Amino acid sequence: MRFGGRLQAAIEVFTDIETRRRPVADALREWGVSHRFAGSGDRAAIGNLVYDALRWHRSSAWAADSDDPRRVVLAMVARRWSLPDGGLTASVAGDPYAPEPLSEDEEAAIAALDLATAPDDVRADVPAWVAPALAETFGDDWIAEGQASAERPPLDLRVNALKADRDKVAKALARFSPSTDGLAPSGLRIAPTSGPGRHPNVQVEAAFSKGWFEVQDQGSQLAALMSLARSGEKVLDLCAGGGGKSLALAAIMDNSGQVFATDADRHRLAPIRDRLRRAGTRNVQVRDAGASLDDLAGTLDMVLVDAPCTGTGTWRRRPDTKWRLRSEAVKRRAEEQAGLLDQAADLVRPGGRVVYVTCSLLDAENRAQVRTFLDRRPGLVAKPGPELAAHAGLAPEAAYVTNEGVLLTPLRTGTDAFFVSVLERQA
Repeated sequence: MRFGGRLQAAIEVFTDIETRRRPVADALREWGVSHRFAGSGDRAAIGNLVYDALRWHRSSAWAADSDDPRRVVLAMVARRWSLPDGGLTASVAGDPYAPEPLSEDEEAAIAALDLATAPDDVRADVPAWVAPALAETFGDDWIAEGQASAERPPLDLRVNALKADRDKVAKALARFSPSTDGLAPSGLRIAPTSGPGRHPNVQVEAAFSKGWFEVQDQGSQLAALMSLARSGEKVLDLCAGGGGKSLALAAIMDNSGQVFATDADRHRLAPIRDRLRRAGTRNVQVRDAGASLDDLAGTLDMVLVDAPCTGTGTWRRRPDTKWRLRSEAVKRRAEEQAGLLDQAADLVRPGGRVVYVTCSLLDAENRAQVRTFLDRRPGLVAKPGPELAAHAGLAPEAAYVTNEGVLLTPLRTGTDAFFVSVLERQA
C-alpha cells in the first residue's frame, strides 16, 4: 500500500472507533481481518496513524476546526508527521486510494497554527473534564504533563537478574540499539518510533525465550523497587494480573522468601505461570482467582496492592482510553481501591507494610485515597516519599515526592505514571 491508501485506511479505522466507541486494538484487528492484502508494514503504519490521531485528538480537531474523522487524521499528519517537500498533498498525489486531501491553503494554515492560542485542555490534549483534576495535582505543570502523556512511548525492558545482567541482554539485542537511558537500574530502553516505524517484536528473540528479560515500563520497575521488598520476606501480590510485578519482586528478593500471587480476574492471571517458569523463579506461589487468603491473615511482611485504576498514567500506550474515560469511573475505581486497601491491612502483620500502587495521574486515586485510608485505619503510617525515592535511586526532584508517596510521570521521569505509597502497620 502507498501512503495515501494507508491514510484512507486509518481514517476508516478512526471513524469506526469514534462511531462505535470501541477499543483501538479491536478496531485495528477487525480492519486487518477484512483487508488481508495489507502487509505487516502496512498494518504497522496504519496503526501508528490511528494511535497518533488518538494521542493528539483535541489539538488536531482544534487545528482542523472540525471533529470530522477525516479532517482530524489529516490535520494530525500535517502537524505531527515529517512529510516530504510539498507536504501532505504531494505525499498522496497520484494514489487512487488516497482520501480527498486538504487544500494547500488549509494544510498550510493547519501546520502553521500556534497552539498557544488554544484552550488549555486542547494544548494538553486531554478531556476538558479532566483538566481541573490535573491542575490540582500538578499545578502549573499540568499542561506539560498532558502533552508528555500524548507522546509516543519507548519500549522498556526489565533485565531478569536471576538469569542475566544488562550487558548480556544489551549484547543479545544489539541490533535494536537498546540503551541504559532511564532511571530503572535493571532497565533497557528502545527509543520511541517515528512516522510509520514500529518497535521490534522482542518477544520472539531467543533471549526472551530464555527468560533473560521482560517487557515492563521503567515506572513499573521503579514501583517494585519502592516497595522496599527484601530477601526472605513473605509477600502477597494481591492484584497480580499477568505477574509483571511478581516477577520483579522475585528478582529483587533473589528468589528467596515467598511471594504469593493472586488476582480477582482469572483471565488476567492466566499468563503468570508460563512467565514464572521462563523467568526461573522459585519463590512465587500462585493462588487461583477467588481462593481464600485466610491462612495468610496477619502473617505477611508486605501486601502489594497494584490497584485497578482509571489508567490515566498509561495514555501514551493506550490513547483511546483517554477519550472513553468518564468521571463516574473515577468514583467507581476509588471505591474498589478502598476495599482492596482494607483487605490488605487485615492481611499484613504488625510491623509489615501495605504497598499501594496505581498507574494514575489523578489525585483522587493517589494521595487523596491514601489520606482517606489512613484516617479510617489509624494503625498505619505512610513512609515519607523521600525515603522511597532514595531507595529506588531517584533524586527528589526527579519525581513528585510527598508525605504520602512518590508519583512518577511521563514529564518528570520519562515513564508511564505510577503512584507508590508504603504504609507501615504499627499495631
